[in-house]
Amino acid sequence: MSRITTAVGGLIVTVVAIGLWLTGGVAQAHVLPTTTIQLNVHSEAIDAYLTIPLADLEAASGIDLDAVTQDQVDEHATELRDYLSAHFLPTTLDGQPWGVTFDDLEVGSAEDLGTGVYDTLSTTAHLTPPAGADERNFDLGYDAVIHRVVTHAVLVTVQSDWSSGTIDSAREVGTVALDTVTGTITPLTVHLDDGSIWQGFTGMVSLGISHIREGTDHQLFLLTLLLPAPLLAVRRRWAGPTRARVAVKRIGAITLAFTLGHSVTLALGSIGFPVPQQPVEVLIAVSILIAAAHAIRPMFPGREALIAGAFGLVHGLAFSATLTELDLTGGQLAVGLLGFNVGIELMQLFVVALVLPPLILLARTRAYTALRIGAASFAGIAAAGWVLDRLGVANPVATVADNLVTVSPYVVAALWATAAFVMFRSFHRTSAEPFVTQQPSLIRSTR
Repeated sequence: MSRITTAVGGLIVTVVAIGLWLTGGVAQAHVLPTTTIQLNVHSEAIDAYLTIPLADLEAASGIDLDAVTQDQVDEHATELRDYLSAHFLPTTLDGQPWGVTFDDLEVGSAEDLGTGVYDTLSTTAHLTPPAGADERNFDLGYDAVIHRVVTHAVLVTVQSDWSSGTIDSAREVGTVALDTVTGTITPLTVHLDDGSIWQGFTGMVSLGISHIREGTDHQLFLLTLLLPAPLLAVRRRWAGPTRARVAVKRIGAITLAFTLGHSVTLALGSIGFPVPQQPVEVLIAVSILIAAAHAIRPMFPGREALIAGAFGLVHGLAFSATLTELDLTGGQLAVGLLGFNVGIELMQLFVVALVLPPLILLARTRAYTALRIGAASFAGIAAAGWVLDRLGVANPVATVADNLVTVSPYVVAALWATAAFVMFRSFHRTSAEPFVTQQPSLIRSTR
């Protein structure tokens, strides 16, 4: 009974810790109202995502918006694009002009530590080098706003550059600023690393690892399937522990099936197979709910690998959205798909290697029933919160569930600590057995 109480108490402590963690948040803000340009480098072009303070843009361009609304921006869209086109003129290092086109203009907001929230204008500029030109070394040719507003600055970063292994992580390239002494704008020459297929591959491996490490729902699905793996199913109930070898083989089959399932749909989604995002996200939450119910009471004993493979198809569609956003083509897509998948598998195997050994040890104790039911119930509640949230019903359960990944290292540490304690107790009892066996009359009297 004391072990069950300990397990339940541990679960309560974990929930309280999550709540305390959620009460602390660090607000992030820009230091100054500056223009930011984020470069996404592709094999034959570069996309530049611009965010410009709207008040400074009005002052520099002379375009007067009656009100800061999307309708007003749409009304003056042609003038605004013409202004940006005249002040965004990238060239090769020997002066050949690049082609520049702009997407729709969108009103947004940003935050400044000194002046608070301010309005911004955002758009994506598509930069195309002339035929045969080096797209990895060029003059940016940007001086919008800064040619009139002397206090303004332009921060340029590379957000994505597959060839150099920079995937979805900002790396500063430089700044464009006005020299107040000479009154001239210092041009910015962009020099990107030469890059290689290997750098692109390793960058995608790292992205795959991060996707699982930060993907709370994917982790929770896998961990919930692991809970009953060390147990035998007898008459629709989880009975005593199975042999360690059987448990390892079962988990191996589950992991392999999940891998095959998500690999198929990851590839299909990456090459253009339509992915209905909301239904996919809802089905992922449903998969966790079903896995949690199975961990409490066997629903498909002996067929866990089949279920893992089926739901792997759904999880793979969600994985493919990450690759689709990178807009890779040709050889980059093929290598990127392989690297991303390798990263996912490495992280999954790491999670299994961390969690399975203590679960096998704890499954041999009476406390495991409480631990299994408590953990599965928690996973089921989180999944139910996600289902509602992804159907458009916001709820605090989903908010808590989204942040579970931050406490997962502590949960794993607690599992290992508990397993170590069980091993110590088992060793202590074994070492005491010779002394007890020398007192057969005492043993008979206590039966």
